[in-house]
This record gives sequence, structure tokens and C-alpha cells, in this order.
Amino acid sequence: MVNELKPQVRIIPLGGLGEIGKNMMALECGDDIIVVDCGVQFPDEDMPGIDLIIPDINYLRDRVDKVRAILITHGHEDHIGALPFILPQLNVPVYAPGLAHGLISSKLKGRKATREAQAYAIEPNQDYQFGKAFTVSWFRVCHSIPDAMGLVIETPIGPIIHTGDFKIDHTPVDGRKIDLATLAHYGAKGVALLLSDSTYAEVPGYTASERVVGEALDRAIGDATGRVMVATFASLISRVQQVVDAAVRHDRHVTIVGRSMVESVQVAQELGYLTLPPGIMKSLAESRKLPPEKVVLMTTGSQGEPTSALVRIAKKEHRDVEIMKGDTVIISATPIPGNELPVSRTIDNLLRQGAKVLYDRVATVHVHGHASQEELKMVLSLVRPKYFVPVHGEYRHLMAHAQLAWDLGVAEGGIFVMEDGDVLELSEDSAQVVEQITAGPIYIDGLTTHDNTSEVLRQRRALSKDGVVVVVIPSQNGAKSTPAETPKVVSSGFINDSDTDVLFQELVEELQQILAANPEYHEEPQLCKSKVRETARDFIAKATNKRPMIIPVVLES
Repeated sequence: MVNELKPQVRIIPLGGLGEIGKNMMALECGDDIIVVDCGVQFPDEDMPGIDLIIPDINYLRDRVDKVRAILITHGHEDHIGALPFILPQLNVPVYAPGLAHGLISSKLKGRKATREAQAYAIEPNQDYQFGKAFTVSWFRVCHSIPDAMGLVIETPIGPIIHTGDFKIDHTPVDGRKIDLATLAHYGAKGVALLLSDSTYAEVPGYTASERVVGEALDRAIGDATGRVMVATFASLISRVQQVVDAAVRHDRHVTIVGRSMVESVQVAQELGYLTLPPGIMKSLAESRKLPPEKVVLMTTGSQGEPTSALVRIAKKEHRDVEIMKGDTVIISATPIPGNELPVSRTIDNLLRQGAKVLYDRVATVHVHGHASQEELKMVLSLVRPKYFVPVHGEYRHLMAHAQLAWDLGVAEGGIFVMEDGDVLELSEDSAQVVEQITAGPIYIDGLTTHDNTSEVLRQRRALSKDGVVVVVIPSQNGAKSTPAETPKVVSSGFINDSDTDVLFQELVEELQQILAANPEYHEEPQLCKSKVRETARDFIAKATNKRPMIIPVVLES
């Protein structure tokens, strides 16, 4: 009975563990639940028609009366992008650092379902109470967006620290260094659990400072003889500031191309996170009237996104911008895992049009925003938690981070490599993974959603792989078929039409034999469809080694 009365905290990752993106983690104690981050993931090439992927929040919906708030670490899409889809289901307040709050507010105002949502800007190093179980304060970290923060979560079993996305940058662009003093303070006090960013846990050494990128961008813009085009993440405000500063030094004007970047720049400027000298910014129409050597265009598309400005420019599909002789294109980003191919294609297309292209493999035009091994070791050594859970990364990243902790001899109470849906239960003297809940991806497809069992997605994958074959069975008047009532077979995306003539004729003959031998099919359309689908599928697979989608159509008289 004594053990049952001990306070317990449950750690429930709903996204971001074992994957890159859709970061979301619930912490539960008694009658209170808080949620850290609420992000999206972008679809792979094997997800046709899917716009975004968001976390499955069934666990939270079933306990909505216990959910006190969603707490945001920073303003990247993989941490805030799911809010417009989640808040109509949960209707809880959101607390976020200043810049993230501005980006969130802009995002929510654009959707009718979330215009009434409550979002609050927090102040670092100030306590916020959520229910009876949780007292939370935010502390500054360095990342690739201003106002990135970690969380200190006071619980009945002791402090829990969530680093958010971070690196240790001693010369950040905005001058705001990581608050190592807070980490050291709680490390001395005693930390129950550390949740720490693992994205670059495989990379030895230290992550380079943003200042290195600023110097490289300055050189590249200064050396360019024509127009300069810089592609980066829309939310990478520090990079925008570096480009603006370089443009000022080299007597150029800056034009923003791409809706998402325009919105981010506007919010950042309004909130004071971006300094724009008077007259530096020009519209696209104004920049066209300037000599090329006076122009810098900043655009989206650093990840090869199909609808982004840079990709459309590279494919000669952009309405207002095309590559000119003498252009220098700077891709100031590292491809997210899975985006390597579309980024390479974009670079190739730009080079074919005569642009000079600078990217991470040929120039120091980007540094990532995540801690490398030595920085991760420093945080582990400062905090020295009782328990440790690596977060934010694919499984190999989590394992690499866990290995660092093992090597340092920290978290002797237990190191837990978890994935989405694992439930870790902590008390003052024990920790164990107690269950696995459903935490699969939810696919956003226009105005509809699908889970990972969706028949629609299965059918789309089949269509994208082997196409479709339609078999039309005419109405049958009695048991005998006339030549005019012969089955018809057509296809799309299957094989060349010239190769289907003999194949489909043989299939028709087989179907005719089956229909003639089974007159009951004439009276039972559903049974007929099932048999036709089975016959066509097996026949085509045997003849071509392909498995197109089979659509039987039975015309009823």
C-alpha cells in the first residue's frame, strides 16, 4: 500500500522519438498532464497526396479534462506546426517564448477553428504553475532560431529538465548564450530526469558557431559579381539577419520571395528579433529595376520542397523569378534526412541554368543548430541526472546519445532509449517502461486525415507503383454471353499500350471461361466483382510480375 501512495510521473512521447519531426511529449502526474511541443513532420516520397504528418493524440483526447497546457520550446515547424490541427481537439492554452508566440499567433489567426485559441508569451526564468503537480520555468538555449528555450519542470519526484533543441554557441548572432548556469544549479540540486536533444549525437566534437556562417555569407555576397539568391528555412531569423547585415556592407538591397518567409520576417521584425535598416528591403517589382549587383533575394526551398520558391525557380516554373547569367545561389541549410535527393536535383537544375551554387559540401554557408558529442557530454556532466531519456532523433541518434551517457557514467538509475508510444513511469526510487500506447502518425490530406492503416494510402501507393487496370463486365442476359458483351480491359500507368494487346486478350478469354462456367455470377454482381478481381490480379502478376490496382466494374441490366 505504501508504494501505491508514492507520487509517480509518466513520460509519454507522442512524436519525435525514433524519427525526425512531429515532436510532442506528454508528462502526467495524478490529475495533471502537460504537453511539451506540438510539431509536424513532412511526408516522404512514398506518401502520395499527403501534405503533413501530425502526432496521434488519442491518449490526450481520452484525458482532455487533465490536460493543463501545451508548452513550446521554440518556433520551428517540427515543434509548433501541428497546433492548428491539435488545438480544435484539445482547446487548452499554449505557452511559448516570444518569437514562437508571435509565429503561433499568426498561424492560428489564419484558421477559423483556432482564432479563439489562447496563446501566451512567457518570460524566461519565471515560474508558471500548471495544475497541482507541475511548476515550469523556461531557460535560454542556442539554436538556429532566436528565443529557443529548454524547460525546468518541477514535479513531486524532483526536477525534470527538457533541453529542447540546442547547441552551445559562445558567439551567437543575437548575443544570447545558452544558460549553462541554470543547468549547473539544478545539477547540484539533483535532477530526477534529463530529456536531451539527440539529433547530432553521432557527430564528434563541437558544432560550429553561427558567426562562422556570417563570415562565409559576407565573403560570398562580397565576391558575387551579379545577383545573389540565398535559400534557407523560413524561420531561420538569425540567417536572415546575417544576410541583411552582409547586404548593407556590400551596398545591396534585400527582397524576400516565398509566403512563409515573408510572414516569419514580418513577425520577427514586429517583435524586435530582426533589425532592418531603413530602405534595405525592396519588393520584387522594385528589385527588378535595380542592377543585378545591387540585389540579394532570400527565398524558401532549402530542403527541395516541391512547391517552394527556389524549386520552382530551378525548374523554370516560377512566375516572377528566373535564373540569370552571373547569379550566385547560396543554399544555407543542410538537407534533413530523407530530403537529400530533392535538394541534389534542385542544385543540378540551378547549375544547368548557369548559376554558381554554394551549399554545405562546397562552402561553409550553413551550420546546424544541434549539439555535437562534446556539447552533449557537457550537458550530461553538468546535470548528472538520476535518469536519462535521449529525445529528438532517429533510433540510431538516441542510441548514440545513450552511449555517451553510459561512457560518462551518469544516470546510474537508468538510461531509457524510448520510441513514440512507450510509457516511462518514474517514482523517487524506481523507473520502468510500463506499457505501449498507440502513437502512430496521422496524415493530413487536404481537409481529411488518415492513420497508418488507411486503405486510401495503400491504394495510392499501389497506383504510384504499378498503375491501375479496369475490367468491365457487361450486363449478362441469362447464362450466355454474346460477342457484344465481351469483357473489356483498359489500364493507366501500368505498361505500354502496345504491350497490353495480347495480355489483355488472354485475360478476357480466361474471364469468359470463368463467367460461362459460373452462371450464378450473372445474378450476384458482388460475387462477380470479387472473382474478377482475384482472377485479373493473379493472371497479371504471373504474366508481368506487377501488381496494379484492379478495379472490376459489373454493368447491371
